[in-house]
Amino acid sequence: MDLCFDVEKAQNYKSLSQIARVLTEDWAAKNLFCASCKQVRLQPAHDNTKVIDFICDSCSETYQLKSQSRPLGEKILDAAYEPMIDSIKRNKTPNLFLLHYNSQSYCAENLLIVPRYFLSLSCIEPRKPLSLNARRAGWIGCNIILKEIPVDGKIPIIKESKVISPNLIRESYKRFRFLLEKRYDARGWTADVLKVVRELGKTDFTLDEVYAFDEQLQKLHPENKHVRPKIRQQLQILRDKGILEFRGKGKYSFR
Repeated sequence: MDLCFDVEKAQNYKSLSQIARVLTEDWAAKNLFCASCKQVRLQPAHDNTKVIDFICDSCSETYQLKSQSRPLGEKILDAAYEPMIDSIKRNKTPNLFLLHYNSQSYCAENLLIVPRYFLSLSCIEPRKPLSLNARRAGWIGCNIILKEIPVDGKIPIIKESKVISPNLIRESYKRFRFLLEKRYDARGWTADVLKVVRELGKTDFTLDEVYAFDEQLQKLHPENKHVRPKIRQQLQILRDKGILEFRGKGKYSFR
């Protein structure tokens, strides 16, 4: 993977935003690969294809590229709120490539992939409606809240200018692919419980330690009044899928 962009591609542009768009899209087309299969290149989507930027012509996985010159923070600006919520409910969201590049050298410094099955209602935040004086008055956009996605759903491809092995990335991607088998609300519960367990910051933990997050999980899922049974259910799912090991007497370990 070549980390630096081909700056000659933007020599006919003057706008910094246009230069960034042209260079990052060109770089992505030459360097990004499918995380779901062994395809080494992705195909650009047809012009005017909403949300989707790249497609794997082998397994048909779709991808969207979001790029910025500042380090990736807690939030990523996204498009309209209601269509995003609808796409999650219909399991139509693409996988997300999140690229951080150096605006002086025009080289990639960090790149993450967020698998589409980790995008849940819990990590989508509506923005304030546009003012009445705006051209699209009342329009509501959204943010993707990265801190609400478990670390397992933020897979590094480039970390501090170092490239990660594609094989490791594909292994990480496939480990939680079972979430695609679930409805959006069930996926959300599994992801949210996995996130709070990861926040404990240790390999071995107890059920009571996870129960300490019951109020936080209740706020994320206000329609569910039986949070603790739901926590136990999700831990069992993670156990059955080989993510966790149950060690008896309310004790668990990551595998």
